[in-house]
Amino acid sequence: MGIIKRHASLAGFFGFLLLCIVLLFHGANTVYAKDTIAYQQLLSLQDSEGNMAAKWVQKGQPTLVKLWASWCPLCLSELESTQAWVTDPRFANANLLTVVSPGKLSEKSLPDFKRWYAGLNYPDLPVLLDPDGSVIKNTSVAVYPSWAVYDKEGQLARVVKGSITAEQALALVKDHATDLKKVTPTFYKPVKNKTSTAMNFETIYLAGGCFWGVEAYFERIPGVVDVVSGYANGRTENPSYQDVLYRQTGHAETVKVTYDADLLSLPDILQYYFRVIDPTLLNRQGNDRGTQYRTGVYYTKPAEKAIVQKAVEQEQKKYRKALVVENQPLVHFYDAEEYHQDYLAKNPNGYCHIDLNKAYIPLEKTASVKEDGSTWENFQKPSEQVLRDRLSKEQYRITQENGTERAFSHEYDHLFEPGLYVDVVSGEPLFSSKDKYDSGCGWPSFTKPINAEAVTEHKDFSYNMYRIEIRSKIADSHLGHVFNDGPRDRGGLRYCINGASLLFIPLEQMDARGYGHLKKLLNFN
Repeated sequence: MGIIKRHASLAGFFGFLLLCIVLLFHGANTVYAKDTIAYQQLLSLQDSEGNMAAKWVQKGQPTLVKLWASWCPLCLSELESTQAWVTDPRFANANLLTVVSPGKLSEKSLPDFKRWYAGLNYPDLPVLLDPDGSVIKNTSVAVYPSWAVYDKEGQLARVVKGSITAEQALALVKDHATDLKKVTPTFYKPVKNKTSTAMNFETIYLAGGCFWGVEAYFERIPGVVDVVSGYANGRTENPSYQDVLYRQTGHAETVKVTYDADLLSLPDILQYYFRVIDPTLLNRQGNDRGTQYRTGVYYTKPAEKAIVQKAVEQEQKKYRKALVVENQPLVHFYDAEEYHQDYLAKNPNGYCHIDLNKAYIPLEKTASVKEDGSTWENFQKPSEQVLRDRLSKEQYRITQENGTERAFSHEYDHLFEPGLYVDVVSGEPLFSSKDKYDSGCGWPSFTKPINAEAVTEHKDFSYNMYRIEIRSKIADSHLGHVFNDGPRDRGGLRYCINGASLLFIPLEQMDARGYGHLKKLLNFN
């Protein structure tokens, strides 16, 4: 595919079709052309004690590599289970490694990571250090955890984003093309004081020209869990690439984007999307022409239509010509052939019509919160069922039932690391670590919210007392109370807040989790 012009004239159709047949039946080496440089780079890595990767690698075996980060709660919760795989007899015929990239994608610096990891106890787990980021670059990974599968010859065979079970891992090393959906596909993450529940994943379908580039672009965006190339909203079932290209099936080359809604909102995804398409071009993007290259956003939830429409209207202000981006419900989506999946990871020099580096540019400040902190419109309160599933009993009791945690009981009371405190329910930003101080009262205390509009005040006459209750603006979560016995030189107020109503975003994670634009407002730059 990468060496054939995708825009053959109708007169040359039969010659093109013949060449496609030759590729499909005799050109596997061309379709999957890769060199082993990336694998040799992997083998050149060392762990913190200077052990080379080759210590854990046997030639002639497939290699499964887990890419993870110290700031990823899901990754940390899986360290023990991943270590158990190393000595599991079922993995005897595969090489199992893990890789971290100090200094990259919000990871700690190399010295800081070494100090931090030295305090853990996973003696059997191979943890290779990749401070240059060569592995994540070669695999186009910007999501943790992720898995890279190398075949017996050391060629990259597949990249999987998200958590996988032991059964899925075994299936991958046995058959790189296995359908993981048929092997216990549910992803999990831990919730403190609560049994594990399904992650807060959302899915949207985006058409933006050749799906090779769109897929590779979204794979690089932090918070995106998985991207699959396919065909959407056509007139036939189970189309092939040739059907879509030549038989006027009406399908659009589309990518299925699965993202963690705790880290990204749909408006965020759409802002990334409009960054790499020309929304005024009808049935074409880049050098590609045809209805299969039209632009469109295909949703599965009726409520998403209005969000998409608003994004389109905002984008229209940038153009004189009318936008032609479809905003329609998803009719159907069929996965594209395996050779299309992760195409640019397999073929780094393959055709791509967009600038993949735009995935690394932070979102504009209007994506989540304006710089002055006055707009919270992109945050929302989840449904009751989602709240009960996602929150611990203590978090639910406090935020939804106006509860109060025991004094000196929450870890945030003693936390003074730089970062941002957001509503545990909605993610809306509330307080800065720069305004936090040790009041001695036993609850996290702040001199002010990041903006006066971030919280609302309510008269509270409970317990035969008169107090001013503080609640979050969008989710209406009970946070705590405000008193006038705070530091006089800092305004005289004490915002006494329940730690269980907050979620702390460390400074080094603010970019990856969509709050980077607030650094300037909070004087972190």
